[in-house]
Amino acid sequence: MKKTVVITGCSSGFGRAAARLFAWEGWNVVATMRRPEEERDLNTLPNVLVTRLDVQDHGSIASAVEAGIARFGRIDVLVNNAGFGLFGLFEATPPEKVAEQFDVNVFGVMAVTRAILPHFRENKEGVILNVSSGAGVFALPMLSLYCASKFALEGFSEALSYELASQCIVVKIVEPGGVLGTGFGRRSDAEAARTAVLPDYASFVARTREVFAGLRAARLATEDHVAQVIFDAATDGTDQLRYVATEDIKPLVMARRETGEQGYMALMRSRFGAGEVPCGKVLEDG
Repeated sequence: MKKTVVITGCSSGFGRAAARLFAWEGWNVVATMRRPEEERDLNTLPNVLVTRLDVQDHGSIASAVEAGIARFGRIDVLVNNAGFGLFGLFEATPPEKVAEQFDVNVFGVMAVTRAILPHFRENKEGVILNVSSGAGVFALPMLSLYCASKFALEGFSEALSYELASQCIVVKIVEPGGVLGTGFGRRSDAEAARTAVLPDYASFVARTREVFAGLRAARLATEDHVAQVIFDAATDGTDQLRYVATEDIKPLVMARRETGEQGYMALMRSRFGAGEVPCGKVLEDG
């Protein structure tokens, strides 16, 4: 009997690539997105159901899960992929955008997970795979809110994995870095364009943008590489929790997880120019 996967955020990026890959591998795929009426590709593939799911609309979540079960009989894997990233200064970001960042990247994942759990418990098995980020392992300036949401997702996923092991349900985390060919950067740039740059931060913002430009130029992985890691993690039959999906972030992941705090912080501060402003005397006098 064919297995079935539900994937959120299939209109572009990792979600679209993963939906294609699972379908090519013979799986039934429930490919969800906010505007399925605009889809012209995935709905031409065999055994793919394209349906609406907006993680901020809980009614659409329940409907998508029900539609997947009605079409294919059962669901075996959930891939929580939908998400976006705010890029900009925390101080200049409106509170409503802060709330949206968490509503999509954290509360949306929780809502979709909650909707599928009764089905997985009834089946006494299931895999939940949450797409995190390198920014859920190490923090980056100008991405404070995105990092905060992904750090929260990492903690939620790890804690949930202990709970759900008692129900024979496995939780996994995939951690990609910057990837060529996704719509993620375009949305982040659009969000940043709406955010003010406070004059006091101007030199820091300019330096940080230079660092990120260098990181973008060094990207080698594509959305298809990440889709393969998602597929492998979902099908490897293990209870491994974390999978680093792109080579470019491995040095920083290792630095965060395998070196001392002082060495790690010195590395990150040197990379982003923190400490170049002569603040020390002010701190001493204070």
